[in-house]
Amino acid sequence: MSRQAIFEASLQYFLEPIGPLLEDDSVTEVMINGPEDIYVERRGRLERTDARFASEDALLSAIHNIAQWVGREIHTQRPVLDARLPDGSRVHAIIPPSARGGSYLTIRKFTREALTLDDLIGFGSLSPQAREFLELCVRLHKNILISGGTGTGKTVLLGAMTRAIPEEERIIVIEDTSELRLIQEHTLYLEAQHADAAGQGALGVRQLFINALRMRPDRIIVGEVRSGEALDLVQSMISGHAGSLSTIHANSARDALTRLETLALMSDVELPVYVARAQVASAIDLVVQIARFTEDGSRKITKITEARGLDENNQYLIADLFVSKLTGRTPEGWLSAELEPTGEKPRFAREVHEQGLDEGIQLTEAFWEQ
Repeated sequence: MSRQAIFEASLQYFLEPIGPLLEDDSVTEVMINGPEDIYVERRGRLERTDARFASEDALLSAIHNIAQWVGREIHTQRPVLDARLPDGSRVHAIIPPSARGGSYLTIRKFTREALTLDDLIGFGSLSPQAREFLELCVRLHKNILISGGTGTGKTVLLGAMTRAIPEEERIIVIEDTSELRLIQEHTLYLEAQHADAAGQGALGVRQLFINALRMRPDRIIVGEVRSGEALDLVQSMISGHAGSLSTIHANSARDALTRLETLALMSDVELPVYVARAQVASAIDLVVQIARFTEDGSRKITKITEARGLDENNQYLIADLFVSKLTGRTPEGWLSAELEPTGEKPRFAREVHEQGLDEGIQLTEAFWEQ
């Protein structure tokens, strides 16, 4: 029996109380707040379940089992674990003393079928016109930032948008924990590594990014910008590596640009604030804002916004190109919305014709200039 098979059998035993939830395709996330307090996310909504672990020790044993098989440690001096199950599901665990109510375990399930932009149209998250616009922007090598809160579907949208990248390009994907699966054959996946028990072997997203630049990429996809690697990403965007895509936690396009600026300042490079802001303003072309509506759990793109540099007061200039407007409810009770153009044209409106991408224009002729 292979090591992988042993790991899977061991996990099946220790996670038996939540086995049916992990097998249920309608469940996207399992949240264990203690041995007798287990929730799931299903169709965007949280539901409490009847699943139970026999005891706190049984739950803690499951967490230690996961840590053992991924070669990491979790104990009172290191009470946090980030890991990945054999099927690709992402695991996060916190144990006492940092977890005051007992051991917490969160499993974000790995979807077997990556969603496409057409799927998002079917879910009411996107309009056909906005889909075509985003696909053309990806092909134009625009730098795109997907912004939203936790659980809004940023990574799903990122994966769907990468399908517009031409097959002949060399793509490097960098993530803290691997989630993305691209359809392009020439794709390399880099994943951050945590330090071992002796504090050795750590390799962060920023170090991976620096190495990726030496690997002759046509595209660099960063799963999420969350620290000092923001500076390297921004500087690569303005120095010949256009076409990058990434996600960021923010509630609006302006907030996303400000947060990217703040993260860039967290690097070990001493940088004046006005320089960081100018670089972010020069680097980012589009911000795609996505949100989850708590009323029905639906996820929708609410705005597609162009970043237009800085104004005379050194503030970000932005212009909404698409804005979502709620129109009511579907017969099934879901919120319905239309993601419609505002009438603004992007500043790169001539580039589609200049780069010979006219054949991709079917629904967005009004955006482009000859």
